[in-house]
Amino acid sequence: VQLQASGGGLVQDGGSLRLSCAASGGTFSSYTVGWFRQAPGKEREFVAAIRWSGGSTLYLDSVKGRFTISKDIAENTVYLRMNSLRSEDTAVYYCGVTRIVRSSWSFPASYYYWGQGTQVTVSS
Repeated sequence: VQLQASGGGLVQDGGSLRLSCAASGGTFSSYTVGWFRQAPGKEREFVAAIRWSGGSTLYLDSVKGRFTISKDIAENTVYLRMNSLRSEDTAVYYCGVTRIVRSSWSFPASYYYWGQGTQVTVSS
């Protein structure tokens, strides 16, 4: 499966964006889809994940209540709605897929395929 991440951009502090992760050459049906982010000079950090079957979700503590991960079955797309954005959310955001157990969703090494990344910049 190939992943296409999009929706990033420049937004002011407190603003909102919606990222999309679309699948081609396959479906998300047997996967968990995760969003990660990587700021310059930092390691890739888990943000949120959703199991396609059943819809179970997991979030990084610092984004709980601000970010929402969701799926659109008809569009074969996973979304990350980001509200109340802060400067510390600035990073390149990547989506990836895994079939691993929930306890390992937050580790980048658990993911098999990645999208190309989309830049999110929050200006203060």
